[in-house]
Amino acid sequence: MRAETQLATSTTPVGNLVELLLQRAQSPAKVAASWKTEGRWEDVAWGGILEDVKALSAGLLARGVKPGDRVAIFADTSLRWVMCDLAIAAARAITVPIYASNTPDEVRYILNHSEASFVFVDHDEKTPKQAGRATRLRQKLAECPGVREVVLFEGPVSGNAELTLADLLAQGRQAHEARPESFEERVRSVKMEDTCCIIYTSGTTGDPKGVLLTHGNWAYEANGVKGVGVMAPSDSVMMFLPLAHSFGKVVMAAWLSMGFRMVFAENTDKLLANLMETHPTILPAVPRVFEKVYNGVVTNGSSAPGLKGRLFRWALSLFDEYVEAKTQGREPPHVGLALARKLVFSKVRATLDEKLGGNMRLFVSGGAPLSRKIAWFFDLLGYKVVEGYGLTETSAATCVNPPEKIKIGTVGPPLPGTEVKIAPDGEILIRGPGVMKGYYKNDAATEADLEPDGWYHTGDIGEVDAEGYVRITDRKKDIIVTAGGKNVAPQNIENTLKTFPLISQAMVHGDKRKYLVALITVAEEPARKLLTDKGVTPGSYAELCRRPELHAAVQEILDKVNTELPSYSTLKRFVVMDSDFSQETGELTPSLKVKRKHVSLKFKALLDGLYEGDSPD
Repeated sequence: MRAETQLATSTTPVGNLVELLLQRAQSPAKVAASWKTEGRWEDVAWGGILEDVKALSAGLLARGVKPGDRVAIFADTSLRWVMCDLAIAAARAITVPIYASNTPDEVRYILNHSEASFVFVDHDEKTPKQAGRATRLRQKLAECPGVREVVLFEGPVSGNAELTLADLLAQGRQAHEARPESFEERVRSVKMEDTCCIIYTSGTTGDPKGVLLTHGNWAYEANGVKGVGVMAPSDSVMMFLPLAHSFGKVVMAAWLSMGFRMVFAENTDKLLANLMETHPTILPAVPRVFEKVYNGVVTNGSSAPGLKGRLFRWALSLFDEYVEAKTQGREPPHVGLALARKLVFSKVRATLDEKLGGNMRLFVSGGAPLSRKIAWFFDLLGYKVVEGYGLTETSAATCVNPPEKIKIGTVGPPLPGTEVKIAPDGEILIRGPGVMKGYYKNDAATEADLEPDGWYHTGDIGEVDAEGYVRITDRKKDIIVTAGGKNVAPQNIENTLKTFPLISQAMVHGDKRKYLVALITVAEEPARKLLTDKGVTPGSYAELCRRPELHAAVQEILDKVNTELPSYSTLKRFVVMDSDFSQETGELTPSLKVKRKHVSLKFKALLDGLYEGDSPD
């Protein structure tokens, strides 16, 4: 493939995120954030956030935190998470985020590998599949000799090594009042090349690596995203993304750069209710959220009784023609589609507007590839979905579609100051101010991925069009090479499968095999309805997954998808799993991508069974 390079106009990042907070707090009474406490939404001003950050920073110093120390945050997304992160930076220490869904062993690994000395943890509320975070942490503290102290956001402390956030704030306020000028002195002494955080990769293909990201990386991201114009100071942005993920962190950087109102969702389960209560204008989300919205609309519309259902199914068939035409670069059908917009899709839009709070003007999609079909669906409804691209190693936002010129199927051009080129084997290489310093305590991996002249090997396969827009086609490490020597991009097939409401997750397998197979998980609600409509009373999730009627429905979907694929990339066999993939059980990353290596090893016997006899040709 011919190498192509795109270099946009350079911008020089200035300052660090705490300095941006100081700028925002020059309007101390302006609302910075909203969060729900004791059943009521409360607004928090920039001045109040700065005062708490000053106190927390001084409190950390009083407890013995030194420049360069690693301080972990094991908590769900919240305003407190953000304030602790900024306080760690202001203490010239290094934040080590830990995903709220991480297991006890994953927490132990990150604490020990990063050599964290302090840990913030939010509370000990149980989740459906795991113990509370405080319990998970306490289970492994004896195996983490470097951890000296734990700070608990909520709930009672346990033992002499724990204290509450309230106590840390109180101690910090006293220390800050004794020498208030020291805060800005520390902030000014932070160098752009200093490490700001160590974010551990999700580990889709192996053990997580600690990515060293600097204050300069995040200052660049803050300025770069501001320049693209995705968000504006007048916006209200709903935040539910994990702040341990670089996508969440870049939204935080944009917030500090632009000063829009950030609305912190209570949790992902309450996201829809929180949207209706707070009426935000922008929702950054991973593709799984858009998939669920699309599949919910299709399921509800298709199953509607009488004329309403027939109309929806007719409109959906026109939408399928619309997508096919757009994908092939042809003009879509106009007359029928215009009628479908008026009779059906306008009502879908009105219903979604109400569920999303009534003010939604734009979505931001990142963390994984967004299906083109789903992107075209939102476009047909009149919504803007800005898809971007980046990795932990590039501080998240490397490419972003500008809102005024979205090209569906691409992730947009690079941010100003970032270079993108395509290697001879099709791999995307990136160089610029957002690229990491390297991997923590892993020189071999750093040398493998980061060239001496700054080019980072993304592991993604893609291309750059004539206007500089980048298109991702697959993960280099995920490419399946069949026994017949054919290259197959499994992610494209998986994304197509997930556009069917019955399919929750899919993993295509077949490297060095004669044919491809798939592990399929089904969405429980559509599966139950399918069986009920056939007169079957479904039991547990595992029981409904074993029903022949369900297997037949999945086979129909695979048959339909196979008609659009070359023969060598068709799916010959499949297994319907008896439980859905999840973060808690280890199959999904926090951005809801399948951990391909982990799943392949965990279900090796199942996958091997699909090749018994090797009969399909």
